[in-house]
Amino acid sequence: MSDQEQADAAESAEEADAESDAEPETEEAGLADGDFVRLAYTIRTADDGDVIDTTDEAVAEEAEIDTEEYEFEPRIVALGAGHVFPSVEEELIGKSVGDEGTVDVPADDAFGEYDPDEVETVKADKIPEDSRYPGAQVQIDNRQGHLETIIGGRARVDFNHPLAGEDLEYEYEVLEVIEDREQKAAGMLGMYLQDAPEVRIETVTEEEETVTEDDDGEEVVETEEVEKDVLYVTATQAMQMNQQWMFQKQQIAQDLMGRLDLDRVVVEEVIEGGGMGGLGGMMGGMGGAGAGDIEEALEDIDVDADEIADELDGELDEE
Repeated sequence: MSDQEQADAAESAEEADAESDAEPETEEAGLADGDFVRLAYTIRTADDGDVIDTTDEAVAEEAEIDTEEYEFEPRIVALGAGHVFPSVEEELIGKSVGDEGTVDVPADDAFGEYDPDEVETVKADKIPEDSRYPGAQVQIDNRQGHLETIIGGRARVDFNHPLAGEDLEYEYEVLEVIEDREQKAAGMLGMYLQDAPEVRIETVTEEEETVTEDDDGEEVVETEEVEKDVLYVTATQAMQMNQQWMFQKQQIAQDLMGRLDLDRVVVEEVIEGGGMGGLGGMMGGMGGAGAGDIEEALEDIDVDADEIADELDGELDEE
């Protein structure tokens, strides 16, 4: 091989190596844990094809689901956050925008197997009077269930999830990968609350003090300016009444901060003008009272703690 041929061969080899090195950069890795995606989906029971959830209004109407009470639009979910069933999440990893398919979700991966021990007999007086009928959804001792039968002072309540024991079919389409943090925040809140409130993210500058020691061992307080990313959430009435938000707002806020690299979550309550008028009627006639009037009213109240305790003990003994 001549010198020129050797040079040409070496150049060709270098070009091939360069192309080989460049290939991984052009390949799409697909969806990964931590990604936020907009999904269109419909979930049906595997046995009879009943629609239990969908983002498609036409599908909801065909299934005779009330389309006025809910908004039917694609949802933003965070992979790895438990927003979808584990088998669906496993299916989505590695997928790309435009991919679609159907995942078979076994009962134990969905809402669990049916447990006969979760059907219990309770006192009927634990159930509000307007819910004392078969099929009513009830909450007893912070547990959700549905009433099967009620006879006399006893009620039979099934605490299994209504879809326990059901295998499901999850039909999906990946519509978009979400990069905007405000969209991500609204999407996460929408998954938790079934209602996406208005949100905004602002970077604020704050002063922070740090305590150090000088060469003589004396404490020195230094002040520096730091930037913090703050998520502001406008609290809607539905959000304030949402039980999951009421009992888990701290965990939800921590999840938002961890996944979106935020320093703080601020929930803003907005009160619109007009409508209610004075507070007199709400306060039992005390709305217009001054501080002195309230103190006089409280002094007139005769509360005997021992008497109240005896009454409570008596009620417990009767039970």
